[in-house]
Amino acid sequence: MAGTKVRMARGPESVDEYLAALPVTVQEIIGNLRSVIRSAAPESKEIFRYRIPIFVHHGHLVGYAAYQDHYSLHLMSPKLMEEFRDELEPYGKTTATIHFSYDDPLPRDLVHRLVKARMAENEARGKN
Repeated sequence: MAGTKVRMARGPESVDEYLAALPVTVQEIIGNLRSVIRSAAPESKEIFRYRIPIFVHHGHLVGYAAYQDHYSLHLMSPKLMEEFRDELEPYGKTTATIHFSYDDPLPRDLVHRLVKARMAENEARGKN
């Protein structure tokens, strides 16, 4: 699936529009990531900000997005990226974002633990 075209003409204005604009194969992959996030943070709310879906729980929790050559989990925490550095070694990453290949299985357990750790981080800060 490398090289999958992900294009948004005018730009979506909601999570539903964002997901509907993705190719069907990408929708399934993103849906899998989304379900792991929801299972780890069932009390969170999903919103659309910065042109991506974001889960909110005492502040921004995590976001996700589909791109041409990968899809990403926006962890929004350089601290957690450092704490999980060894486990994140196989994946592309930036300061606070993890890149997954469309061709590889989603590391569901790792994503679940990352979301739980991010929730704890937000709760400790007491964000609304």
